[in-house]
Amino acid sequence: MKNRGQTIIFVLLYIFIAVFIFTGSLVWIYSFVNLSLREIDKIKSLNIAESGIEYVRWYLNHFPTDYNLGNTSSPPYVYPFYDRLGNKIGEFSLFLEKPVTGTTMVQIKSIGKLDGSNVEKEIKAILAKPSLAKYVALIDDNVRFGLGTVVYGEIHSNKGIRFDGIAYNLVKSSLITYSDPDHSGCKEWAVHTHVEPQDPCPPPNPDPSTIPLRQDIFKAGREVGAPSIDFIGLSINLSEYKNLAQNGGLYFGFSGDNNYGYEIVLNENNLEIYKVTSIVNQPIFCIIFDTYEGYGNNSRYKHSTWSIKNKQFLGTYNYPSNGIIFVEDNVWVSGIINGRKIIIASARFPENPAHMTSITINKDLLYTNYNGNDAIALIAQRNINVGLKSEDDLRIDAVLIAQNGRVGRYYYSEQCGPEYKRTKITVYGSIISRYRYGFSWVSGNTWSSGYRDRELIYNRDFLYFPPPFFPLSSEFYQILKWKEK
Repeated sequence: MKNRGQTIIFVLLYIFIAVFIFTGSLVWIYSFVNLSLREIDKIKSLNIAESGIEYVRWYLNHFPTDYNLGNTSSPPYVYPFYDRLGNKIGEFSLFLEKPVTGTTMVQIKSIGKLDGSNVEKEIKAILAKPSLAKYVALIDDNVRFGLGTVVYGEIHSNKGIRFDGIAYNLVKSSLITYSDPDHSGCKEWAVHTHVEPQDPCPPPNPDPSTIPLRQDIFKAGREVGAPSIDFIGLSINLSEYKNLAQNGGLYFGFSGDNNYGYEIVLNENNLEIYKVTSIVNQPIFCIIFDTYEGYGNNSRYKHSTWSIKNKQFLGTYNYPSNGIIFVEDNVWVSGIINGRKIIIASARFPENPAHMTSITINKDLLYTNYNGNDAIALIAQRNINVGLKSEDDLRIDAVLIAQNGRVGRYYYSEQCGPEYKRTKITVYGSIISRYRYGFSWVSGNTWSSGYRDRELIYNRDFLYFPPPFFPLSSEFYQILKWKEK
Protein backbone atom coordinates (compact mmCIF):
# COMPACT_ATOMS: atom_id res chain seq x y z
CA MET A 1 0.00 0.00 0.00
CA LYS A 2 2.81 2.32 0.85
CA ASN A 3 4.52 1.60 -2.48
CA ARG A 4 1.28 2.31 -4.33
CA GLY A 5 0.98 5.68 -2.70
CA GLN A 6 4.51 6.53 -3.69
CA THR A 7 3.85 5.41 -7.26
CA ILE A 8 0.77 7.64 -7.50
CA ILE A 9 2.80 10.58 -6.21
CA PHE A 10 5.50 10.00 -8.84
CA VAL A 11 2.89 9.59 -11.60
CA LEU A 12 1.21 12.83 -10.59
CA LEU A 13 4.60 14.57 -10.46
CA TYR A 14 5.48 13.33 -13.95
CA ILE A 15 2.05 14.38 -15.24
CA PHE A 16 2.53 17.82 -13.70
CA ILE A 17 5.99 18.16 -15.26
CA ALA A 18 4.66 16.98 -18.64
CA VAL A 19 1.74 19.43 -18.50
CA PHE A 20 4.10 22.21 -17.45
CA ILE A 21 6.49 21.48 -20.32
CA PHE A 22 3.64 21.08 -22.80
CA THR A 23 2.01 24.33 -21.69
CA GLY A 24 5.33 26.14 -21.83
CA SER A 25 5.95 24.75 -25.29
CA LEU A 26 2.56 25.96 -26.45
CA VAL A 27 3.26 29.42 -25.01
CA TRP A 28 6.69 29.44 -26.66
CA ILE A 29 5.26 28.24 -29.99
CA TYR A 30 2.51 30.87 -29.78
CA SER A 31 5.02 33.62 -28.97
CA PHE A 32 7.37 32.45 -31.70
CA VAL A 33 4.61 32.31 -34.29
CA ASN A 34 3.28 35.69 -33.19
CA LEU A 35 6.75 37.20 -33.28
CA SER A 36 7.39 35.67 -36.70
CA LEU A 37 4.12 37.02 -38.04
CA ARG A 38 4.98 40.44 -36.64
CA GLU A 39 8.40 40.34 -38.31
CA ILE A 40 6.69 39.39 -41.56
CA ASP A 41 4.35 42.35 -41.09
CA LYS A 42 7.37 44.60 -40.50
CA ILE A 43 9.03 43.40 -43.70
CA LYS A 44 5.82 43.90 -45.67
CA SER A 45 5.31 47.35 -44.15
CA LEU A 46 8.94 48.24 -44.99
CA ASN A 47 8.40 47.10 -48.59
CA ILE A 48 5.27 49.25 -48.77
CA ALA A 49 7.19 52.28 -47.43
CA GLU A 50 9.97 51.63 -49.92
CA SER A 51 7.39 51.51 -52.71
CA GLY A 52 6.36 55.01 -51.64
CA ILE A 53 9.92 56.27 -52.20
CA GLU A 54 10.03 54.62 -55.63
CA TYR A 55 6.65 56.10 -56.48
CA VAL A 56 7.93 59.61 -55.70
CA ARG A 57 11.04 59.04 -57.82
CA TRP A 58 8.91 57.77 -60.72
CA TYR A 59 6.48 60.67 -60.41
CA LEU A 60 9.15 63.40 -60.23
CA ASN A 61 10.99 61.91 -63.20
CA HIS A 62 7.78 62.44 -65.20
CA PHE A 63 6.56 65.65 -63.51
CA PRO A 64 9.75 67.26 -62.21
CA THR A 65 8.21 70.45 -60.80
CA ASP A 66 5.11 68.97 -59.13
CA TYR A 67 6.23 68.39 -55.54
CA ASN A 68 2.60 67.99 -54.42
CA LEU A 69 2.37 64.77 -56.47
CA GLY A 70 -0.78 65.97 -58.18
CA ASN A 71 -2.55 66.72 -54.89
CA THR A 72 -4.25 69.95 -53.89
CA SER A 73 -4.10 69.28 -50.16
CA SER A 74 -1.17 69.33 -47.77
CA PRO A 75 0.81 66.19 -46.88
CA PRO A 76 0.59 63.45 -45.91
CA TYR A 77 -0.37 62.08 -49.30
CA VAL A 78 -1.89 58.63 -48.73
CA TYR A 79 -1.89 55.99 -51.49
CA PRO A 80 -3.24 52.41 -51.44
CA PHE A 81 -0.84 49.54 -52.01
CA TYR A 82 -1.90 46.44 -53.97
CA ASP A 83 -0.34 43.02 -54.26
CA ARG A 84 0.38 41.39 -57.62
CA LEU A 85 -3.17 40.00 -57.77
CA GLY A 86 -4.67 43.45 -57.44
CA ASN A 87 -5.76 43.08 -53.83
CA LYS A 88 -5.31 46.08 -51.54
CA ILE A 89 -3.06 45.00 -48.66
CA GLY A 90 -1.87 48.30 -47.24
CA GLU A 91 -1.05 51.94 -47.86
CA PHE A 92 1.85 54.39 -47.77
CA SER A 93 1.79 57.97 -46.56
CA LEU A 94 4.18 60.48 -48.13
CA PHE A 95 5.67 63.71 -46.78
CA LEU A 96 7.82 65.85 -49.12
CA GLU A 97 10.10 68.83 -48.63
CA LYS A 98 10.63 70.45 -52.01
CA PRO A 99 14.10 71.63 -53.06
CA VAL A 100 15.56 74.97 -52.12
CA THR A 101 15.33 77.29 -55.12
CA GLY A 102 17.92 76.41 -57.73
CA THR A 103 18.73 72.95 -56.33
CA THR A 104 17.24 69.49 -56.97
CA MET A 105 17.46 67.84 -53.54
CA VAL A 106 14.07 66.49 -52.38
CA GLN A 107 13.59 65.10 -48.85
CA ILE A 108 10.93 62.39 -48.50
CA LYS A 109 9.37 60.52 -45.60
CA SER A 110 7.35 57.43 -46.48
CA ILE A 111 5.32 55.49 -43.87
CA GLY A 112 4.17 52.02 -44.89
CA LYS A 113 1.30 50.26 -43.13
CA LEU A 114 -0.17 46.78 -43.66
CA ASP A 115 -3.94 46.32 -43.49
CA GLY A 116 -5.10 44.38 -40.42
CA SER A 117 -1.88 45.10 -38.54
CA ASN A 118 -0.76 47.79 -36.14
CA VAL A 119 2.80 47.56 -37.49
CA GLU A 120 4.14 50.43 -39.61
CA LYS A 121 7.61 51.26 -40.95
CA GLU A 122 9.11 54.62 -41.82
CA ILE A 123 11.77 55.44 -44.42
CA LYS A 124 13.46 58.79 -44.91
CA ALA A 125 15.19 59.38 -48.22
CA ILE A 126 16.87 62.18 -50.14
CA LEU A 127 16.52 62.30 -53.93
CA ALA A 128 18.67 64.49 -56.15
CA LYS A 129 19.81 64.86 -59.73
CA PRO A 130 23.58 64.54 -60.22
CA SER A 131 25.42 67.63 -61.40
CA LEU A 132 27.77 67.93 -64.33
CA ALA A 133 30.73 67.55 -61.96
CA LYS A 134 30.93 63.75 -62.04
CA TYR A 135 34.64 63.62 -62.89
CA VAL A 136 37.78 65.31 -61.69
CA ALA A 137 38.59 65.83 -65.39
CA LEU A 138 36.14 65.57 -68.29
CA ILE A 139 37.69 66.42 -71.65
CA ASP A 140 36.52 66.26 -75.25
CA ASP A 141 39.99 66.09 -76.76
CA ASN A 142 43.29 64.22 -76.77
CA VAL A 143 45.02 65.00 -73.51
CA ARG A 144 48.31 64.37 -71.74
CA PHE A 145 48.83 64.13 -67.99
CA GLY A 146 52.57 64.45 -67.59
CA LEU A 147 55.11 63.49 -64.95
CA GLY A 148 54.38 65.28 -61.71
CA THR A 149 50.59 64.93 -62.02
CA VAL A 150 48.73 63.28 -59.14
CA VAL A 151 44.99 62.74 -59.62
CA TYR A 152 42.40 61.77 -57.00
CA GLY A 153 39.19 61.26 -58.96
CA GLU A 154 37.84 59.71 -62.14
CA ILE A 155 39.08 60.94 -65.53
CA HIS A 156 37.19 60.65 -68.82
CA SER A 157 38.12 61.77 -72.32
CA ASN A 158 36.22 61.18 -75.53
CA LYS A 159 39.60 60.89 -77.24
CA GLY A 160 43.02 59.59 -76.24
CA ILE A 161 44.84 59.95 -72.92
CA ARG A 162 48.55 59.75 -72.27
CA PHE A 163 49.03 59.46 -68.53
CA ASP A 164 52.51 59.58 -66.99
CA GLY A 165 51.56 60.65 -63.46
CA ILE A 166 49.76 58.73 -60.70
CA ALA A 167 45.98 58.11 -60.88
CA TYR A 168 44.13 56.94 -57.76
CA ASN A 169 40.84 56.45 -59.61
CA LEU A 170 39.69 55.08 -62.95
CA VAL A 171 41.03 56.65 -66.15
CA LYS A 172 38.69 56.16 -69.13
CA SER A 173 38.66 56.88 -72.86
CA SER A 174 35.89 56.40 -75.38
CA LEU A 175 38.44 55.19 -77.94
CA ILE A 176 40.25 51.86 -77.96
CA THR A 177 43.40 53.00 -79.74
CA TYR A 178 44.59 56.30 -81.22
CA SER A 179 47.61 58.04 -82.71
CA ASP A 180 49.10 60.27 -80.01
CA PRO A 181 49.64 63.72 -81.61
CA ASP A 182 52.63 64.38 -79.29
CA HIS A 183 54.83 61.93 -81.19
CA SER A 184 54.97 59.71 -84.24
CA GLY A 185 54.90 55.94 -84.32
CA CYS A 186 52.30 53.24 -83.97
CA LYS A 187 48.81 53.61 -82.66
CA GLU A 188 48.67 53.19 -78.89
CA TRP A 189 46.05 52.23 -76.35
CA ALA A 190 43.61 55.12 -75.90
CA VAL A 191 44.71 55.22 -72.24
CA HIS A 192 48.45 54.62 -72.17
CA THR A 193 51.63 55.60 -70.38
CA HIS A 194 55.21 56.26 -71.42
CA VAL A 195 56.55 55.53 -67.95
CA GLU A 196 58.94 52.60 -68.22
CA PRO A 197 58.23 49.90 -69.11
CA GLN A 198 56.36 51.73 -71.86
CA ASP A 199 53.10 50.15 -73.05
CA PRO A 200 53.65 48.03 -76.17
CA CYS A 201 51.73 48.90 -79.32
CA PRO A 202 48.40 47.03 -79.34
CA PRO A 203 47.74 44.58 -82.19
CA PRO A 204 45.24 45.39 -84.98
CA ASN A 205 41.63 45.06 -83.75
CA PRO A 206 42.74 44.63 -80.13
CA ASP A 207 40.58 43.26 -77.37
CA PRO A 208 40.16 45.99 -74.68
CA SER A 209 40.24 43.32 -71.98
CA THR A 210 43.88 42.58 -72.86
CA ILE A 211 45.18 46.04 -71.96
CA PRO A 212 48.00 45.75 -69.38
CA LEU A 213 47.03 46.69 -65.82
CA ARG A 214 49.99 48.98 -64.97
CA GLN A 215 48.88 49.44 -61.38
CA ASP A 216 52.02 51.43 -60.68
CA ILE A 217 50.39 54.24 -62.68
CA PHE A 218 46.67 53.39 -62.75
CA LYS A 219 46.02 52.50 -59.11
CA ALA A 220 42.30 51.85 -59.77
CA GLY A 221 42.67 50.65 -63.34
CA ARG A 222 42.09 52.08 -66.79
CA GLU A 223 39.38 51.56 -69.36
CA VAL A 224 39.24 51.96 -73.14
CA GLY A 225 36.16 51.86 -75.32
CA ALA A 226 34.01 53.51 -72.61
CA PRO A 227 30.73 55.13 -73.68
CA SER A 228 31.24 58.58 -75.17
CA ILE A 229 29.94 61.65 -73.32
CA ASP A 230 27.98 64.09 -75.46
CA PHE A 231 29.60 67.49 -74.94
CA ILE A 232 27.07 69.11 -77.25
CA GLY A 233 24.33 67.79 -75.01
CA LEU A 234 26.23 69.16 -72.01
CA SER A 235 26.48 72.65 -73.47
CA ILE A 236 25.43 75.37 -71.07
CA ASN A 237 23.10 78.14 -72.08
CA LEU A 238 25.10 81.05 -70.73
CA SER A 239 22.34 83.51 -71.62
CA GLU A 240 20.25 81.90 -68.86
CA TYR A 241 22.90 82.90 -66.34
CA LYS A 242 22.76 86.43 -67.70
CA ASN A 243 19.00 86.53 -67.09
CA LEU A 244 19.42 85.09 -63.57
CA ALA A 245 22.12 87.66 -62.78
CA GLN A 246 19.88 90.49 -63.94
CA ASN A 247 17.02 89.16 -61.78
CA GLY A 248 18.29 88.45 -58.29
CA GLY A 249 22.02 88.14 -59.02
CA LEU A 250 24.91 90.46 -59.92
CA TYR A 251 25.42 91.54 -63.53
CA PHE A 252 28.35 93.50 -65.00
CA GLY A 253 28.30 94.55 -68.65
CA PHE A 254 31.04 95.06 -71.19
CA SER A 255 33.83 97.15 -69.62
CA GLY A 256 34.66 99.02 -72.82
CA ASP A 257 37.10 98.69 -75.72
CA ASN A 258 39.91 100.37 -73.78
CA ASN A 259 39.59 98.08 -70.77
CA TYR A 260 40.12 94.34 -70.30
CA GLY A 261 37.29 93.18 -68.07
CA TYR A 262 36.75 92.89 -64.30
CA GLU A 263 38.47 91.50 -61.24
CA ILE A 264 36.30 89.87 -58.55
CA VAL A 265 37.85 89.45 -55.10
CA LEU A 266 35.76 87.17 -52.88
CA ASN A 267 35.61 87.83 -49.14
CA GLU A 268 33.74 85.93 -46.46
CA ASN A 269 30.94 88.52 -46.20
CA ASN A 270 31.14 90.46 -49.46
CA LEU A 271 32.99 90.80 -52.73
CA GLU A 272 35.04 93.59 -54.28
CA ILE A 273 34.75 94.52 -57.94
CA TYR A 274 37.50 96.22 -59.95
CA LYS A 275 37.64 97.27 -63.59
CA VAL A 276 40.85 96.03 -65.22
CA THR A 277 42.31 98.96 -67.13
CA SER A 278 45.58 97.39 -68.26
CA ILE A 279 47.43 94.08 -68.18
CA VAL A 280 51.13 93.26 -68.04
CA ASN A 281 52.64 93.73 -71.47
CA GLN A 282 54.38 90.90 -73.22
CA PRO A 283 58.09 91.43 -72.39
CA ILE A 284 60.51 91.82 -75.26
CA PHE A 285 61.63 88.47 -76.69
CA CYS A 286 58.91 86.78 -74.58
CA ILE A 287 57.27 83.95 -76.50
CA ILE A 288 53.64 83.14 -75.71
CA PHE A 289 52.06 80.12 -77.35
CA ASP A 290 48.85 78.19 -77.26
CA THR A 291 48.13 74.96 -79.11
CA TYR A 292 44.81 76.22 -80.47
CA GLU A 293 45.73 79.86 -81.09
CA GLY A 294 49.35 79.74 -82.13
CA TYR A 295 51.59 82.72 -81.36
CA GLY A 296 50.24 86.17 -80.57
CA ASN A 297 50.49 89.41 -78.69
CA ASN A 298 48.45 91.27 -76.10
CA SER A 299 45.30 91.30 -78.19
CA ARG A 300 42.27 91.77 -75.96
CA TYR A 301 40.62 88.53 -76.97
CA LYS A 302 43.69 86.41 -77.64
CA HIS A 303 46.25 84.94 -75.32
CA SER A 304 48.51 87.28 -73.39
CA THR A 305 50.21 87.44 -70.01
CA TRP A 306 46.71 87.46 -68.48
CA SER A 307 48.17 89.29 -65.49
CA ILE A 308 46.67 92.54 -64.16
CA LYS A 309 48.80 95.70 -64.25
CA ASN A 310 46.30 98.43 -63.34
CA LYS A 311 42.72 98.36 -62.08
CA GLN A 312 40.00 100.72 -60.87
CA PHE A 313 37.94 100.00 -57.73
CA LEU A 314 34.22 100.00 -58.48
CA GLY A 315 32.72 99.01 -55.16
CA THR A 316 31.90 96.40 -52.53
CA TYR A 317 28.85 94.21 -53.10
CA ASN A 318 26.84 91.74 -51.07
CA TYR A 319 26.61 88.19 -52.36
CA PRO A 320 23.55 87.79 -54.59
CA SER A 321 20.51 86.00 -53.22
CA ASN A 322 20.46 83.45 -56.06
CA GLY A 323 24.25 82.92 -56.09
CA ILE A 324 24.70 84.00 -59.74
CA ILE A 325 27.36 86.50 -60.86
CA PHE A 326 27.50 87.15 -64.60
CA VAL A 327 30.09 89.25 -66.38
CA GLU A 328 29.77 90.10 -70.05
CA ASP A 329 33.55 90.40 -70.31
CA ASN A 330 36.78 88.76 -69.17
CA VAL A 331 37.04 88.04 -65.42
CA TRP A 332 39.86 87.63 -62.90
CA VAL A 333 38.82 85.77 -59.73
CA SER A 334 40.50 85.21 -56.34
CA GLY A 335 39.70 85.16 -52.63
CA ILE A 336 37.86 83.00 -50.10
CA ILE A 337 34.22 82.16 -49.36
CA ASN A 338 32.57 80.99 -46.15
CA GLY A 339 29.19 79.27 -46.27
CA ARG A 340 28.48 80.43 -49.83
CA LYS A 341 27.57 78.67 -53.06
CA ILE A 342 28.13 80.78 -56.13
CA ILE A 343 28.49 80.59 -59.90
CA ILE A 344 30.63 83.11 -61.78
CA ALA A 345 29.92 82.99 -65.51
CA SER A 346 31.64 84.93 -68.25
CA ALA A 347 30.32 85.43 -71.80
CA ARG A 348 29.73 88.17 -74.35
CA PHE A 349 26.68 88.36 -76.59
CA PRO A 350 25.88 88.05 -79.39
CA GLU A 351 28.24 85.11 -79.39
CA ASN A 352 31.18 85.64 -81.72
CA PRO A 353 34.24 83.33 -81.74
CA ALA A 354 36.52 86.36 -82.05
CA HIS A 355 35.04 87.98 -78.93
CA MET A 356 34.51 85.04 -76.58
CA THR A 357 35.49 85.82 -73.00
CA SER A 358 37.69 83.97 -70.51
CA ILE A 359 38.19 83.64 -66.75
CA THR A 360 41.66 83.94 -65.18
CA ILE A 361 42.85 82.69 -61.78
CA ASN A 362 46.26 84.00 -60.68
CA LYS A 363 45.77 83.93 -56.89
CA ASP A 364 44.32 81.36 -54.50
CA LEU A 365 40.58 80.73 -54.72
CA LEU A 366 39.59 78.98 -51.48
CA TYR A 367 36.81 77.46 -49.41
CA THR A 368 36.57 77.91 -45.66
CA ASN A 369 34.47 74.78 -45.23
CA TYR A 370 35.15 71.45 -46.93
CA ASN A 371 31.88 69.78 -45.93
CA GLY A 372 29.65 70.77 -48.85
CA ASN A 373 28.69 74.19 -47.44
CA ASP A 374 31.05 76.05 -49.78
CA ALA A 375 30.96 75.74 -53.58
CA ILE A 376 32.29 77.79 -56.49
CA ALA A 377 31.72 77.15 -60.18
CA LEU A 378 33.53 79.14 -62.86
CA ILE A 379 31.98 78.90 -66.33
CA ALA A 380 33.82 80.59 -69.19
CA GLN A 381 32.55 81.06 -72.69
CA ARG A 382 36.08 80.43 -73.89
CA ASN A 383 39.05 79.55 -71.62
CA ILE A 384 39.88 79.19 -67.94
CA ASN A 385 43.36 80.72 -67.74
CA VAL A 386 46.23 80.86 -65.28
CA GLY A 387 48.36 83.87 -66.17
CA LEU A 388 52.08 84.55 -66.34
CA LYS A 389 52.41 86.09 -62.86
CA SER A 390 50.34 83.46 -61.08
CA GLU A 391 51.25 82.39 -57.55
CA ASP A 392 54.07 79.89 -57.20
CA ASP A 393 51.91 77.57 -55.07
CA LEU A 394 48.41 78.08 -56.44
CA ARG A 395 45.26 76.41 -55.08
CA ILE A 396 41.88 76.57 -56.83
CA ASP A 397 38.81 75.29 -54.99
CA ALA A 398 36.22 75.26 -57.75
CA VAL A 399 34.67 73.47 -60.68
CA LEU A 400 36.23 74.91 -63.84
CA ILE A 401 34.27 74.79 -67.11
CA ALA A 402 35.70 76.00 -70.42
CA GLN A 403 32.75 75.67 -72.76
CA ASN A 404 34.43 76.50 -76.07
CA GLY A 405 38.08 76.45 -75.10
CA ARG A 406 40.38 74.84 -72.58
CA VAL A 407 41.39 74.95 -68.92
CA GLY A 408 45.10 75.66 -68.52
CA ARG A 409 48.08 77.96 -68.85
CA TYR A 410 49.75 79.30 -71.97
CA TYR A 411 53.34 78.45 -72.76
CA TYR A 412 55.59 81.27 -71.52
CA SER A 413 59.25 81.25 -72.51
CA GLU A 414 62.13 82.03 -70.18
CA GLN A 415 62.33 85.55 -71.64
CA CYS A 416 58.88 86.31 -70.18
CA GLY A 417 60.37 86.52 -66.69
CA PRO A 418 61.09 84.27 -63.70
CA GLU A 419 57.39 83.37 -63.39
CA TYR A 420 57.52 81.34 -66.61
CA LYS A 421 58.03 78.31 -64.36
CA ARG A 422 55.96 77.76 -61.23
CA THR A 423 56.14 75.08 -58.54
CA LYS A 424 52.72 73.60 -57.77
CA ILE A 425 49.05 73.98 -58.67
CA THR A 426 46.20 72.19 -56.85
CA VAL A 427 42.66 72.02 -58.16
CA TYR A 428 40.07 70.82 -55.65
CA GLY A 429 36.96 70.22 -57.73
CA SER A 430 36.58 69.33 -61.40
CA ILE A 431 37.93 70.35 -64.77
CA ILE A 432 35.50 70.27 -67.70
CA SER A 433 37.26 71.31 -70.88
CA ARG A 434 36.25 71.25 -74.53
CA TYR A 435 39.89 71.14 -75.61
CA ARG A 436 43.06 69.75 -74.13
CA TYR A 437 43.64 70.84 -70.55
CA GLY A 438 47.13 71.56 -69.19
CA PHE A 439 49.09 73.69 -66.71
CA SER A 440 52.54 72.45 -67.76
CA TRP A 441 54.56 72.30 -70.97
CA VAL A 442 57.34 69.89 -71.89
CA SER A 443 59.85 69.70 -74.68
CA GLY A 444 60.27 65.98 -75.27
CA ASN A 445 60.18 64.85 -71.68
CA THR A 446 61.84 67.98 -70.25
CA TRP A 447 59.74 70.45 -68.29
CA SER A 448 59.92 73.78 -70.10
CA SER A 449 57.12 76.03 -68.77
CA GLY A 450 54.21 76.13 -66.34
CA TYR A 451 53.70 74.22 -63.09
CA ARG A 452 56.12 71.43 -62.21
CA ASP A 453 53.67 69.62 -59.90
CA ARG A 454 49.94 69.31 -60.57
CA GLU A 455 47.44 67.84 -58.12
CA LEU A 456 43.80 67.27 -59.08
CA ILE A 457 41.45 66.32 -56.22
CA TYR A 458 37.81 65.45 -56.81
CA ASN A 459 35.25 67.20 -54.62
CA ARG A 460 32.47 64.62 -54.27
CA ASP A 461 30.18 67.10 -52.48
CA PHE A 462 29.77 68.99 -55.74
CA LEU A 463 28.03 66.05 -57.40
CA TYR A 464 24.78 66.49 -55.46
CA PHE A 465 25.30 69.76 -53.58
CA PRO A 466 26.45 72.25 -56.23
CA PRO A 467 25.51 75.95 -56.30
CA PRO A 468 21.94 76.75 -57.36
CA PHE A 469 21.33 76.50 -61.11
CA PHE A 470 24.50 74.52 -61.77
CA PRO A 471 24.05 72.34 -64.89
CA LEU A 472 23.01 68.72 -64.40
CA SER A 473 24.34 65.54 -65.98
CA SER A 474 20.98 63.77 -65.78
CA GLU A 475 17.33 64.76 -65.79
CA PHE A 476 16.45 61.77 -63.60
CA TYR A 477 16.39 61.64 -59.81
CA GLN A 478 18.69 59.27 -57.97
CA ILE A 479 18.46 58.13 -54.36
CA LEU A 480 21.22 59.94 -52.52
CA LYS A 481 20.40 58.79 -48.99
CA TRP A 482 18.08 56.12 -47.57
CA LYS A 483 17.40 55.50 -43.89
CA GLU A 484 14.97 53.14 -42.15
CA LYS A 485 13.53 54.28 -38.88
